[in-house]
Amino acid sequence: MKKVTGIGGIFFKTKDVKATKQWYEKHLGLAVDEYGCTFWQAEEVERNPKASQQWSPFEEKTSYFDPGRQEFMINYRVTDLENLLSELKSNGVQLVGEMQEFEYGKFGWILDLDGRKVELWEPAKEDLFEK
Repeated sequence: MKKVTGIGGIFFKTKDVKATKQWYEKHLGLAVDEYGCTFWQAEEVERNPKASQQWSPFEEKTSYFDPGRQEFMINYRVTDLENLLSELKSNGVQLVGEMQEFEYGKFGWILDLDGRKVELWEPAKEDLFEK
């Protein structure tokens, strides 16, 4: 019997729920409503049957989330990461480090309005993760 089939949601505390929703809507294009934002995976699967989501525990003392102080980090799938990072920077969003590229995609990082580090991922070759 299957137990876990993917990531069902990400939940976190924030100082100002309304401002946080507005920030994510403005800068990352999330379609927010009274509950937050729902990502319907079926739409992604139609475009890319190899759509994946990652679940990864990190060592307690990792610096990967720095300079954020949160106990978790959200990774958002994006398209055209280079242009998105340029747009975010021009809108005053703080970028963290330089974009990195690997055989499985491009990665960039930003801080949201509460100082949480957010990872942006432009996928490539997702079949690398198949077993």
